[in-house]
Amino acid sequence: MKTTTPVLHDSSNSFISKLGDQISGVLHGFDRIRLRGTLRTLYSHDVMEAYLNAQRVLIKDFGQLVERTSAAVRAATHAFAESWNRPVRHLHSSQISKEQVARQIAQQDGVTQGLIAVLSAVEPCKSFRVVGNRQTKQIELKIEPRKCLHFYFYFEHEQFGFMHVRLQTWYPFQIDVCLNGRHWLAKQLEAEGIGYRKRENAIIWCEDLAEAQRLLERQVRLDWCKELDALVAAVHPLHEKIRRPLNLSYYWTVSESEYATDLLFRRPEDLARIYPSLVHHALRSFSSPDVMRFLGRHVPTTGRVDGHFNGEIISDLKHRPEGIRVKHSLDGNSIKLYDKQGTVLRVETTIPNPDQFKVYRTATGDPDGPKSWRELRRSVADMDRRAQVCRAANGRYLEALSTVADRVPLSAWAKEVCARVKRQGRSYRGLHPLRADDAALFAAVNRGELALNGFRNHDIRRLLSPATAICAKAARSQAAATRRRILLLRLHGIVRKVGKTRRYLVTEKGRAILTAFLTAAQANVDQLTKLAA
Repeated sequence: MKTTTPVLHDSSNSFISKLGDQISGVLHGFDRIRLRGTLRTLYSHDVMEAYLNAQRVLIKDFGQLVERTSAAVRAATHAFAESWNRPVRHLHSSQISKEQVARQIAQQDGVTQGLIAVLSAVEPCKSFRVVGNRQTKQIELKIEPRKCLHFYFYFEHEQFGFMHVRLQTWYPFQIDVCLNGRHWLAKQLEAEGIGYRKRENAIIWCEDLAEAQRLLERQVRLDWCKELDALVAAVHPLHEKIRRPLNLSYYWTVSESEYATDLLFRRPEDLARIYPSLVHHALRSFSSPDVMRFLGRHVPTTGRVDGHFNGEIISDLKHRPEGIRVKHSLDGNSIKLYDKQGTVLRVETTIPNPDQFKVYRTATGDPDGPKSWRELRRSVADMDRRAQVCRAANGRYLEALSTVADRVPLSAWAKEVCARVKRQGRSYRGLHPLRADDAALFAAVNRGELALNGFRNHDIRRLLSPATAICAKAARSQAAATRRRILLLRLHGIVRKVGKTRRYLVTEKGRAILTAFLTAAQANVDQLTKLAA
């Protein structure tokens, strides 16, 4: 039997390094991936009319063509389910979880491989309608939002594990495929004879983490078009006949992806001990510029959001049955923090809008042309770059959490910062982090918007003093008092001065001290007792 291999990928990351032997390893790879296949040229009414001409079908007879073709698709689907001896079940409400229904059927019928069931539901889609044009006095085709029957093919797939394919039964027959990289990894590990334990979509233990990581990286290099076309051929046998008039082919894109970095803790109590501090730090200390930086957006040297930025940045917390989730969103894309299954800390970047990122490639339609940095496409052709930017985003987020992973007990920090210090023959008072004035100072210098480019005297005054008009003498007195308080922070090693500037930055040690005391100040007696246990 192979022995467990401790693998700390990206061990240069401060957060991972500080956890040391608390974790058995790290896995980076896709979690959920939603892929979409479209006969995209058919979404143009001109091409659709050419498609009808190729079949010698008049526009006025389009409805009959739809009815015939959709009826044939429904019949083929039922025949496919019968060939597997599996049920076709219609769901009358969109509130019903299709995944839950499929898992229940699999459990009841003991399905461990192959088709589990076909579920059907009437759902929104984009399809064509014959409309009249008042200007031309002619009828024409117009694509618009409609509703039609969709089939969901749920599989315990021999390669991908638990997954489904969604088929629209009206023109232009859009297809969606939903995979999960961790279910897929489980199948890969089984094929390699590598032992593992999995709960839901998380690998909680693996006897060869190095090989597991290589298998996750192999997923990215899949011949996506070939494999996805094979899925279409299996569940939608009429696709060749439908595509034939204009020799069309499905164009495959990623409608949404989730890329997860999982830290596998050896003991649940170690993760439980640190996780409340991570949540507190993520919500209290990470500002809008931090979220932009995590997700690869440019942040000005001022450390503030550019005035021309008109997007939306949101950070929120959600209590789920399995734990607390922190989520930061930027224009639809997001980065999340989970504690999964008690032993896995997951940071996950979700990208439904890839155009915010760049890839070094040739222009679309010119494969032999010069390369330059262009928008990341939805196309599966940019899957490798998508994985790169997500992994980098997860790394930046973990690095920002590194101060929370420090193992120095609070009593040690308290002993150090509360003691008087001597410099050049002078004695300076200690800091008292739980006293109102020093606690306010700690909170001010720990603000996320000051983390990137530091702070100046007037930044701290603005945060600590009310915005009221004061005379010049009072302003000078206030500035001098703030300067003395910043000096105390410097003498205790919490901040350092940036050379040849009037700016100050929080040190790594200082960030650990600030996080520790600010977290303790927010905790109640019960929480502190549990942390001390």
